[in-house]
Amino acid sequence: MNTYSFWKIAIFVGGIGIVIGSYFYSNFLAEEISKREEKTMQEWVAAQKMIANANAGEDLGLSAEIIAEQKNIPVIETDEKDSIMSYLNIDAGKELRNDNYLNDRLRQFKAKGRFITTYLSEDRKKYNRYYYGESLLLKQVRYFPMVQLLIVVVFSIIILTWLSNRHKSIQNQLWASLAKETAHQLGTPISALAGWNLLLQEGKEAATVLPEMTKDIDRLKLIADRFGMIGGVPKKTETDIVALVFHAVDYMKKRASGKISIQIVKSPAHPVKILLSHALVEWVIENILKNALDAMDGIGEIAIEIIENSEEVLIDISDSGKGMTAALQNEIFNPGFTTKKRGWGLGLTLARRIVQEYHKGRLTVKNSELGKGTTFRLSFAK
Repeated sequence: MNTYSFWKIAIFVGGIGIVIGSYFYSNFLAEEISKREEKTMQEWVAAQKMIANANAGEDLGLSAEIIAEQKNIPVIETDEKDSIMSYLNIDAGKELRNDNYLNDRLRQFKAKGRFITTYLSEDRKKYNRYYYGESLLLKQVRYFPMVQLLIVVVFSIIILTWLSNRHKSIQNQLWASLAKETAHQLGTPISALAGWNLLLQEGKEAATVLPEMTKDIDRLKLIADRFGMIGGVPKKTETDIVALVFHAVDYMKKRASGKISIQIVKSPAHPVKILLSHALVEWVIENILKNALDAMDGIGEIAIEIIENSEEVLIDISDSGKGMTAALQNEIFNPGFTTKKRGWGLGLTLARRIVQEYHKGRLTVKNSELGKGTTFRLSFAK
């Protein structure tokens, strides 16, 4: 699964999780508020009854306070004939503009089944009934999951659109960089073949030229094989990684300035065989060595250490070049990023993909210091 697909799934699952969690918690809060409002109404009706039946001089302060504090729950009072007698906390303006407004609200309250009955006679034939609805707070809590769902949907669309555009931009950048990298990789052996061809035309002995031409043709085949493996599933074989590193170093020594020293300073004395794609891992080491050469401007040292332990093989490649800032270390593996005046910033991107996606290893900057150099670390499980 690539990073883009992972984030799409993560945003979808996260959004659904937030909405579901919010729905259940909002329902819980709504039930608690509903119970509290039911208790409030019972106290309010009891206070109304106490005031209606009070004797002269009786202290009704608490009852009056309970009635005065009930400012949120809409109430409609009816008699035994279902005629509306009074109402509370209902928009009077709407009632004046619409003759049926109160009756409509009464039907809504009845549908909810929320009412309290106060009997006025012993035979219970005369009574008042108080129908009540939900407070504004309770309604807001019930509707909150829908509002949150809308917010999550809008937010997810914005994030997914951004991710999609970013993914397309990276892909376009990657394809352009890959085309340039291909041209660069092919350029050296093709130029060499053109030179050998010119020498043959000038009368140079074939016996001298043909072996060198064969080397360049083999290099072209290797480059074609490497690019053919990108995007597919490379074939892995038991390979001596120590010999592979030595071969890559020998190849880069021939292309380095005479003022640059490339040495393997530490390595196991025995073959270390692990399952890998020889062509691709060798390409990775060549890319890192090439970056080290570029960082030293024609003079300096490159030291390679091959370290084996019970679980993995580590390859440290250190140069005495310019070094990097911490911010730069976070950017160098991104497609298209380069500090070169003429570069395409794909080598380290492909190198990390080869190591981490194809071989389940790691490619990191072990350390780097401005003016002193950089150490890259490769690790492969045994």
